[in-house]
Amino acid sequence: QVQLVESGGGLVQAGGSLRLSCAASGRTFSSVAMGWFRQAPGKEREFVVAISRSGTNTFYTDSVKGRFVISRDNAGNTVYLQMNSLKPEDTAVYYCAAHLTSSYTAWAISAELYDYWGQGTQVTVSS
Repeated sequence: QVQLVESGGGLVQAGGSLRLSCAASGRTFSSVAMGWFRQAPGKEREFVVAISRSGTNTFYTDSVKGRFVISRDNAGNTVYLQMNSLKPEDTAVYYCAAHLTSSYTAWAISAELYDYWGQGTQVTVSS
């Protein structure tokens, strides 16, 4: 089992920045690849970014490339999402998720591949 708790959401003006954190407990954190997803009101949950177990491989959805940066601290059991140049369309509930994998370098895009999910943290970007 892996328990995930997100924090760092809030209200920010367009162009601003936020840093989300996802603290993991339970199973060894380094055994899971991690991802961030988001769900805006009235829309389906969408993939944002993923990072491999080792932290060396990442993959971003096109809409956040160059603005968001994912990182992980395996010693601290935490994954971070630094969000810069925020836009109103980034407004959503952001979820972190853990994907059990034997690969140190793989990441996953599909939500169905993730085994554990956090409760989410609200990010609101005002125009």
